[in-house]
Amino acid sequence: MGAQLRVYKRRIKSVTATKKITKAMEMIAASRVVKAQRKVQASTPYATELTRAVTAVATGANDKHPLTTEAENPTRAAVLLLSSDRGLAGAFNSNAIKAAEQLIKRLEGEGKETDVYVVGRRGIAHFNFRERKLAGTWAGFTDEPSYADAKKVGEPLIEAIEKATAEGGVDELHIVYTEFVSMMTQTAVEARLLPLSLDEVAKEAGESDTLRPLYDFEPSAEDVLDALLPRYVESRIYNALLQSSASKHAATRRAMKSATDNAGDLINNLSRLANAARQAEITQEISEIVGGTAALADATAGSDK
Repeated sequence: MGAQLRVYKRRIKSVTATKKITKAMEMIAASRVVKAQRKVQASTPYATELTRAVTAVATGANDKHPLTTEAENPTRAAVLLLSSDRGLAGAFNSNAIKAAEQLIKRLEGEGKETDVYVVGRRGIAHFNFRERKLAGTWAGFTDEPSYADAKKVGEPLIEAIEKATAEGGVDELHIVYTEFVSMMTQTAVEARLLPLSLDEVAKEAGESDTLRPLYDFEPSAEDVLDALLPRYVESRIYNALLQSSASKHAATRRAMKSATDNAGDLINNLSRLANAARQAEITQEISEIVGGTAALADATAGSDK
């Protein structure tokens, strides 16, 4: 076997092994994205009803509350970025990080200081590499987040929104995550969690802008809002975590399918080159045999004379 043919065979063997790995990863991601979609659908009714409750209390409350009251001159904002712990997902992490960077730049352009909180090792590594101080980090659960994880993430954010800015608190809370649109489309989006825009919340909950019921609150609207604040933040973070998880698995499936297809094309090309190299070797061997036979025949004919 010639040297060139051995090179092609080694490359075919290597690419074939890689193709098996990417195909397995594609199948795993496909199964996980279905589970993640189900969790997103299961969490939607709770989030919708909680949003309606928030809308009802907020429209009937007259007291100032961090859930609904905007600061006159906001000077500090918290930004929560949801990335993933693993890569191999195409532009999933880079798009979310880019959206977060753009949001931070816009907030700082408005004269606001930003405290950055990051979920996922990829986002943490991005900011650490740039020596950006992070107010909080979490990792290890982005593939299959639970409500307990959302609660853990939400606790310091709720504490920050309840504090005065002079004591290290924030006036606004923003979140950047990847919204799952379909198996082929995932979009990095940013949203302001706090303070709420009542019109946007009412629209999201399906409430009419003009026909809203009146409520009496016991013990008071402020107490009800205090109870709803952590639940609302946690539910929104949980939903965003699930959206990001489903988006990551869909992006991984798409990236691994593309890698598997590319590996198949590369194997076909290498096989054609290997066949050409083998044919060239066979042709050369035949030529050598024919040439040797002719030389031997000429030598024999010369000796006979």
